[in-house]
Amino acid sequence: MTVEINPKLYVKDWNHMSELFQLVGWDKRSPKDIKQSFKKSAVVCIIKMNNEIIGFGRTVDDGKYYALLVDVVVHPNHHKKGVGTIIVNTLTEHLKGYNFITLTAAPNKEGFYQKLGWKKQKSAYIIPKDQKQHNDHCE
Repeated sequence: MTVEINPKLYVKDWNHMSELFQLVGWDKRSPKDIKQSFKKSAVVCIIKMNNEIIGFGRTVDDGKYYALLVDVVVHPNHHKKGVGTIIVNTLTEHLKGYNFITLTAAPNKEGFYQKLGWKKQKSAYIIPKDQKQHNDHCE
């Protein structure tokens, strides 16, 4: 397993990245949009096995005060093997010193983040884009 930090310009198969989002049950994302969002991210962590991407995550931040972990995705065949932990810990390490480091967990993945020391916020809010997002993320 290899860990690559900020390989934004070196991802050759954005279609594969799109497929990984779908494999974990997320909405379809176009390869072009994924590439554009990754290039605008502050930190990107990609995990490869046998030269194939099996997981990734990225951050969006203002460079000092606020940072957000987003798109933490691990191929289902590699769940519960430490890949997600490596991604989250690597990204978090790059964000030391920020006042707020946050994330929105995918539905039913809260326990994974709690095991890594993340705490649930008392006052986080969202404006849902649709009914599915409302059902998945709102009380």
